[in-house]
Amino acid sequence: MTATAERARPGVLRIGRVVALPVHRGYLLAALAVVVLLLGASVATLTLGRLGIPLGELPGALVGGAEGSDAFVLERLRGPRLVVAIGTGAALGLSGALFQSVTRNPLGSPDVIGLGAGAGAGAAVFALLLPGTLPVWLGALAGAALAMGLVYFATGTGFRNPGRLIVAGLGVAAMAFAFTEYVVYVMERDRASVLMAYVNGSLSARDWDHAATIWLVLAVVVPLAALLGRRLDASEMGDELAAGLGADPTRTRVFAVTLSVVLSAGAVSVAGPIAFVALTAPQIARRLTGGTGAHQALAALVGALLLVLADLAAQQAPWSDGLPVGIYTMAIGGVYLGYLLVREWRRGRL
Repeated sequence: MTATAERARPGVLRIGRVVALPVHRGYLLAALAVVVLLLGASVATLTLGRLGIPLGELPGALVGGAEGSDAFVLERLRGPRLVVAIGTGAALGLSGALFQSVTRNPLGSPDVIGLGAGAGAGAAVFALLLPGTLPVWLGALAGAALAMGLVYFATGTGFRNPGRLIVAGLGVAAMAFAFTEYVVYVMERDRASVLMAYVNGSLSARDWDHAATIWLVLAVVVPLAALLGRRLDASEMGDELAAGLGADPTRTRVFAVTLSVVLSAGAVSVAGPIAFVALTAPQIARRLTGGTGAHQALAALVGALLLVLADLAAQQAPWSDGLPVGIYTMAIGGVYLGYLLVREWRRGRL
């Protein structure tokens, strides 16, 4: 069977003689545009700045011809960081798409239910209170897992009820934020600076092990998420209609939220709790196509683009001075929320 794909007829993408996927021309054009922008941002990441690889030498470096400083930049400095940024952004974008689809809440994301706050609290414990006990990234992952466990049991119904899930998550997030702020307040400023990268999210000093971690998570979760595609589309039409179409809404919701949490936990394990990418990427994906649905692939691409652009700013902006990439994603999220507020106000919904 060949791996080439062709459009057999409008609305269907055929791969060989076995796989036929329903697609829309607007979706494909939007995805292509995002891919082009992502490639441009990736090239800029590798070539700009004092240590950047000259643009003319980049193709040769990518195929194994890098030497000297170019090899160091590609293999140790910016290459792993870029691969981690793409994978982490894709994981966050897909995570937000799954979460928003099953909760039918455009402002929902794993951040809202306390995963990021729990990661920050876990990092606070092992960076400041118990230094040396565990690596800070592992402490952040443990904190995220504990927060999700608290949310799961606090709802009384696990991940089945979206309303309870969000309310319980907000409560756990508030407690985790309060704990983190307390730890930072009582510890010395110099020691607290170690924690800040994990509270805000950072891509500094990433290596190929980090890249392998996040891409392994994607390799496991993406096929499972793809299998949920039709069930997610049905669940967005309401539980009764979804059940009538044979898509058990409760199981779909639990499975989707679980995959969303796994993706976010993977992102936290390599970059810390990077805020707002999971919130904004699915919404941008929907607006690019003007349609409904989870738009999993496009949300992942948009998430990757947002994080690569934010990291490019963190590396090259003259005012950045080593700011964590999470500061820039917070700014992106703030701009998006401001846009959403103005949009809803103009439509008379506020």
